[in-house]
Amino acid sequence: MFFSSIYADYTKMGYPAAIVRALDFLKHTDLASLPGGRHEIEGSLMYANVDDVQTKEFFTTKPESHKEYIDIQFMVRGEENMGFFVDRGLVAPIESYPERDCYFYPNEAHDEGVIHCPEGYYTVFFPSDIHRPLLAVHEPISIRKVVVKVHVSLLHE
Repeated sequence: MFFSSIYADYTKMGYPAAIVRALDFLKHTDLASLPGGRHEIEGSLMYANVDDVQTKEFFTTKPESHKEYIDIQFMVRGEENMGFFVDRGLVAPIESYPERDCYFYPNEAHDEGVIHCPEGYYTVFFPSDIHRPLLAVHEPISIRKVVVKVHVSLLHE
């Protein structure tokens, strides 16, 4: 997992080429006017989900993970907190949706950290990173975020 600003020079950080391409999309696309929904970047191997959603109270959320895709979560408008912890095999999913590459976990993590994500910042979650997006910072608000999904096979280019 890593966290940074889109305004940092991510081309010099040693990121995999696919991550750099995804960040290029985020930096050079007018995300404020892009219609909500799915937008293919490199077919089904890399695509963006544009979401206009509400943040939530912690107790109404569940941690999640993905096995086939990396999430690059980018804040366009608003702010959120995101919980995270490393999957060390200590917590089993309580809900599994393999067709959507989504696995939900109980609220049992004792070492869950929290990242504050304001506008212009992104977090990259790998399959080993269990994460809890959309946490309200103070109270629930409307936000616009883009989640770029990068298939793990693109890391081997």
